Amino acid sequence: MKNNVSVLFVCMGNICRSPTAEAVFRARVEEAGLVRHILIDSVGTHDYHISESPDMRTQRAAQRRGYDMSALRGRQVGLPDFTRFDYVLAMDRANLAILQRLCPQPQRKRLGLFLEYASLHEGREVPDPYYGGTDGFERVLDMVEDAAEGLLSHIREKHL
Repeated sequence: MKNNVSVLFVCMGNICRSPTAEAVFRARVEEAGLVRHILIDSVGTHDYHISESPDMRTQRAAQRRGYDMSALRGRQVGLPDFTRFDYVLAMDRANLAILQRLCPQPQRKRLGLFLEYASLHEGREVPDPYYGGTDGFERVLDMVEDAAEGLLSHIREKHL
């Protein structure tokens, strides 16, 4: 192994999309035997849900696919995150724009959209399922699973 790498997933409140990405990516990393080499976390750009568990609809959808996010708690992005994490990946352009405003110039190269690593989904944004029905949470999982595979392949190729 060359070195360790760190990934931060970002959405608005850190209760739907980014904890889903964290749980799915963590599962992929565990399956690959790379837990000691890849640090994974998630945050929100807003302070709406600090210390709260992920949305129950998000948790139920994840559980149906074998992902456990019961231990995750919401937190808000802070300046130290921009130097701590190699990849700071937003779920959509609106949250990416917030990150770009907050992030010091030297670390901006770490910012990106998570779906840039997907191979099966055309769009580059993971839609927020919060105000929709259960099918939205399933769609988010489909997109996140796709992007998680691509991100893990990218990290293996570039860093490990």
